[in-house]
Amino acid sequence: MIRRLVLPILVLAASLSVTLAQGLRTPPDLVRSSLVAEPAAVAGAQPFTLAVRMQVKPGWHVYWRNPGDSGLPPEVTWTLPAGFNAGAIRWPAPERIPIATLMNYGYEGEVTLLVPVTPPPSLDPARPVQIQAKLTYLVCETECVPGSADLALTLPVGAPQSDPDNAALFARARAALPAPALWPLTLSSQGDTLRLDFAATGLKPDSIRNAAYFPYAETAIDNAAAQVMSIDGAGLHLTLARSSPTEAAPATLPGVLTLDEVTESGPRRLAFAYGDEPVLPAAAAPPAPVEPTPTGSTASDLDALTLATAAAFAFLGGLILNLMPCVFPVLSIKVLSLVRHAGEESARLRLHGLAYTAGVLASFLGLASALIALKGGGAAIGWGFQLQSPLVVAGLAYLLFAMGLSLSGAVTVGGRLAGVGDSLARRSGLSGSFFTGVLATLVATPCTAPFMGSAVGFALTQSAAVALAVFACLGLGLALPFLALTLWPPALRALPRPGAWMETLKQVLAFPVYATVAWLIWVLAQQVDPRGLLAALIGLVLVGFSAWAWEHGRNAGSGMARIAQVCAVLALIAVAALTLRLPQDRVPASAQADGAIEPFTQARLDALVGAHKPAFVNMTAAWCITCAVNETTSLSTKAVRAAMAERAVTYLKGDWTNQNPEITRLLEKHGRSGVPLYLLYTGAGEPQVLPQILTEGTVLQALASVPAGADRSAALTR
Repeated sequence: MIRRLVLPILVLAASLSVTLAQGLRTPPDLVRSSLVAEPAAVAGAQPFTLAVRMQVKPGWHVYWRNPGDSGLPPEVTWTLPAGFNAGAIRWPAPERIPIATLMNYGYEGEVTLLVPVTPPPSLDPARPVQIQAKLTYLVCETECVPGSADLALTLPVGAPQSDPDNAALFARARAALPAPALWPLTLSSQGDTLRLDFAATGLKPDSIRNAAYFPYAETAIDNAAAQVMSIDGAGLHLTLARSSPTEAAPATLPGVLTLDEVTESGPRRLAFAYGDEPVLPAAAAPPAPVEPTPTGSTASDLDALTLATAAAFAFLGGLILNLMPCVFPVLSIKVLSLVRHAGEESARLRLHGLAYTAGVLASFLGLASALIALKGGGAAIGWGFQLQSPLVVAGLAYLLFAMGLSLSGAVTVGGRLAGVGDSLARRSGLSGSFFTGVLATLVATPCTAPFMGSAVGFALTQSAAVALAVFACLGLGLALPFLALTLWPPALRALPRPGAWMETLKQVLAFPVYATVAWLIWVLAQQVDPRGLLAALIGLVLVGFSAWAWEHGRNAGSGMARIAQVCAVLALIAVAALTLRLPQDRVPASAQADGAIEPFTQARLDALVGAHKPAFVNMTAAWCITCAVNETTSLSTKAVRAAMAERAVTYLKGDWTNQNPEITRLLEKHGRSGVPLYLLYTGAGEPQVLPQILTEGTVLQALASVPAGADRSAALTR
């Protein structure tokens, strides 16, 4: 029996590793990349420009800095000689690229990214300048393939004269850049739309076509919605659909306006930049190693992990997950079932432990495979991504509610549903142990344990085979306590003997399960509007009715039994129909500012960092239990709030309850694949990464490193 469970899982994991690893290799004909310098030679203190040229296969595309509904922008990591500094990428004006129901922003055919470089004051004429760059990108047709290229060039030191062979390339690249704003822009909000009014008086309606606006912010508008253009005597007007009408309307909308102007010689494309473009960390050199701060977590202080350390961290994180409130009720129910089976043969009990472990590993590998595949397709997601779907949250709530009813003795669930409810605690066979492992994994995903964040973040930047190996270690850590209990007979003999107390304890254990259901419904309330919440609550009622009807049919005559069972099935169908219709258009409560807290946007963070002002960033989600505990015990105390106010620290709170690509990018930048993430910007230098498990003392110690206003101003002028 156990071989039938384990062997297919191992075969599936191996095949997924090979398939995904092959899929992550970009075919060389999709993108041809090269690094080109504008001058033929460089001189000290004389800035020059480099070009990263990408020639894309017809029918495929790469992405702009804001990729739209899906995708990732190209990123460049530089390896430069000492004293050289690479600036931010200068992005050409993008195009709207529809893919099914999505709208992407990017480039087809060929794109050249310009990057300014500043050399040090003096250079040795005898030593040529060697420049290396690591280009990573996502190239898509209907499917997406991640790719990378190692680029390099060598430039002599001498008079900085332009290279005539490259002059045409740089001329085309500069012509594709957006020009400074030509017409004044006025932004207004009208319900669920934004209206952009450009004071372009004198425009003729028949001379302008295909006007489009590309905001720098990734969540500002509904990218796929039509952009309605009109021209009158007052100028050019664009009406855009907002991405979330319930959020506060933006006061400004920096971005790029593009349009086609019809001239006698034919149409020409114009592009204008409005507002300051936030700087993406795309052209930054690798950060130099820094000494670990006393408040940083062990995992987050590492600049890079090896496979061995990532696997060890994942294993430790999996062990700690067993103590999390989301996992402990399920695990305790399974241990209770072991007490009932304590008199069975040791070999049989070992099979229970192996079946449970197989369920955990199969679930972790399945989630990891889905996560790798979706990220490879351009989705901005991370650990716990499935809980960003109201369908998954509602389904898990219904499953646990049925389990609680069974533990309470209201119904008896058996047979094919051996992995749920009463069969987990009383009559579970090997399949029950297997599905207990599956359920333990599902309820573990809202939690992030110490050591776990860096391990998962490392895994998602490696090949598919390495990623699956790290996730397998995470699952093994979660499964180990129960597995050890079944493999070590002395531990089983230490358990209390079966008795009447077990029935009482079983019923008591139903209440933590009900509490988990209540928490899931609360999470759902952050994701859907009141209609969706009502539908979910009616779904719970129907689950209870279905269980009652099925149980009533078991004790009735054959005719009545069939009627009751039909009613139970119809109720479950109604639950499924209600769940599939859950609307998702509510702003998460945790994303709403509460006085001193501002909602996170990358533009707001960039503005604070650019002005050298301190900021504290809290990345959270309604379904993250660790986040909720940290906010209650460490971030909402009077002492912490007073310390932030005293040092003029701006508190930005990012909510990842629903998908948010800006938050996903910041998580990935700091080696994380999920929340929580806590960053403290002191006003100068790189941010300080705080541990995933906070205490009030840890936060106050970190805030003590932020200079007071006068001290900070003095430090910046030195």
